[in-house]
Amino acid sequence: MIEECLVVEFRVTGDDCPLAAATRETETTVDANPPQLRQDGNVLLQCSASASDADALADVLDTDDRLRYLHAARVDERVNFRCLSKHPCVVQRLTDAGFMVESLRYDEGEERYTGAVVGRDVLEGVMAAAGETVGVTLQRIYPLGSEDDQAVAERWPFTTAQEEAMRTAYDLGYFEVPRRVDAGEVADALGVSKSAFLERLRRGQAAVFDQLFG
Repeated sequence: MIEECLVVEFRVTGDDCPLAAATRETETTVDANPPQLRQDGNVLLQCSASASDADALADVLDTDDRLRYLHAARVDERVNFRCLSKHPCVVQRLTDAGFMVESLRYDEGEERYTGAVVGRDVLEGVMAAAGETVGVTLQRIYPLGSEDDQAVAERWPFTTAQEEAMRTAYDLGYFEVPRRVDAGEVADALGVSKSAFLERLRRGQAAVFDQLFG
């Protein structure tokens, strides 16, 4: 029996799959289930987005000729999408090599995969598969502790843009008392508008507070 199990996180850029393309065009974020490959070569996709982003996302997905049978259903403040895709997903290449995907996030065209591999030999095969596809970068790798109840470690539920906004604000002293910089200065450092920075900051803080107190 192989006792070593490793948690692995990948970052993917440059992918043109339907979900990556749609989130890039609409500047939205979706969380997705691992894609299911059918024997006929089609892929079953399931993902969810915030209700505020759902209309724009649905319009783009509905016009993508690589997708069929798009269905959307609202559940509380989220909208769940299901469809059939004719386009292969990058994560399937890694799965075929032994990557056991646990979570997928598409954030404005950038993808984040978290999962596990059993043993170093499998990891080598997964890394070889990653090297043969579009911009796949290994972000983190660490042993899965026997005391862990979940297959992968918990992650803060904010997007890459929200994390960057909060980290930059922290580094520049926005949260200090008194503040060393104002919102406009943080926005300039990020290269975005003041309103965009404040929106990302509020959403990121809300996600953290929900994780802590919800």
